[in-house]
Amino acid sequence: MTIASDLLRRHIQTLVDDNAQWQTLVADDILWELAYAPSIGHPARLSGREEVIGHVTWFVGAVENFRFFDLKVYPLADPEAAVAEFKAEGLIKTTGRIYRQDYVLFLRAAGGKIAFLREYFDPVRAAKALDTPILGLDP
Repeated sequence: MTIASDLLRRHIQTLVDDNAQWQTLVADDILWELAYAPSIGHPARLSGREEVIGHVTWFVGAVENFRFFDLKVYPLADPEAAVAEFKAEGLIKTTGRIYRQDYVLFLRAAGGKIAFLREYFDPVRAAKALDTPILGLDP
């Protein structure tokens, strides 16, 4: 197991279930890119520890019984880089709708911490669960 693949596994295990522990994994200058998030009104990138933790705190508070599963981690030749694919599901508290999602996540480590994440998910599934429009679509 590489540094990055270990951090990626720990990221998935603790993000929701032990957020205080997850926060110890995050670098101060972390950059988290969310490629499709702008289509549901969320930021395309989160810069720095405070912004990342703020967004994650919102997410953790917005879901109930959220869980990640079917995790597959792929270490890369560079021990400080890894990719994962996984699934998740949970209840969106404000809508009462189940959120089911497939994710692909790229992680880069630096100094034993998560320095960079790039996350891909289906914004249509998120929009339906959150009961929010998909921005940029013509009526």
